[in-house]
Amino acid sequence: MTLQRKFEFEHTVAHHLDKLSVIENKSMSSLIQEMIEERYKKLKKQKMLDRFYSGVGLSTGLIGDASIQEIKANRNV
Repeated sequence: MTLQRKFEFEHTVAHHLDKLSVIENKSMSSLIQEMIEERYKKLKKQKMLDRFYSGVGLSTGLIGDASIQEIKANRNV
């Protein structure tokens, strides 16, 4: 399914898009679609990496400043 959208570009951006379409021998529509998909994939990947790195350190075994091993060693059995 395709949707039609109307975009307005600054003169220089429209000129660059026109040149790109000639150089790559593609329609302006296909160039814009490719650029949007590339940007979306990049943002999606960055979001996944951010979520991954925000969880780094959660499985280190640290509780405050002490590790689980230190707590076990210092407890009275």
